[in-house]
Amino acid sequence: MAGDAGAGLKSLEAALRVLAHMARRDGPLGLSEIARDCAMPPSKVHRYLASFLAAGLVSQEMRSGRYDLGPEAMQLGLAALSRLDFVNHTADGLKALAADTAMTVLLAVWGSGGATVVRWQRGITPTVTSIGLGTSLPLLNSATGRVFLAWAPPEATQALLDTELRRVARNPSLLPDATPSKAGVAALAQGVRAQGYASVDGQFIPGLVAIAAPILDWQGQAQAVVTLVGVDPKAAHPGAPEVATLRAFCKAHSVPKGH
Repeated sequence: MAGDAGAGLKSLEAALRVLAHMARRDGPLGLSEIARDCAMPPSKVHRYLASFLAAGLVSQEMRSGRYDLGPEAMQLGLAALSRLDFVNHTADGLKALAADTAMTVLLAVWGSGGATVVRWQRGITPTVTSIGLGTSLPLLNSATGRVFLAWAPPEATQALLDTELRRVARNPSLLPDATPSKAGVAALAQGVRAQGYASVDGQFIPGLVAIAAPILDWQGQAQAVVTLVGVDPKAAHPGAPEVATLRAFCKAHSVPKGH
């Protein structure tokens, strides 16, 4: 009996591997293509697909005979996505991140007032700052805001961006490292995306440095932003261990794009 159960589990694992492979592809697939990619005999793959068809997990095109994910697979995906809690899932790791980097850690989400701090973890090294829970951070001259600028949907940030651009136009010194125009802001956002994180130094926060990276959803958009705040300017250098640790943390808490 135990041997039968083991064989059944192995068969289930193989079947789920077929389904997972289909989920990673962009569109319908033929039987022979699936079998080749999964290194399985076509006859075995066909049996799995027949079961998936009966369960609604897979659908089959009438004309081409190719297979794609079915409505029940979509329901499973939507149910899984609805259960993702980016804030609480990420917040569980903030204490360890603060210990690993010796920096204060902020977790922010996009709210009605912009980038809003919803979690705060003090680091080993004392950091004197007025930032606390509920603080709204600027879009253009904070590391947190710049990450939302780079990875949040443009329609979410547009109203605040317009307001801040008008303020910067009156006082360009507020944005010393970018051109205060829509083209300048687009270039700033592109640079942040290319770098994978944003940073600001003492010219924005006297005596402090901040580095921030996104927690991305399945569409590649920022659901939250994690920011490290400290006093050592070297922490924001591209090769700094703090930057590497932050980026690895955010990647581990993000959803791979397309999943």
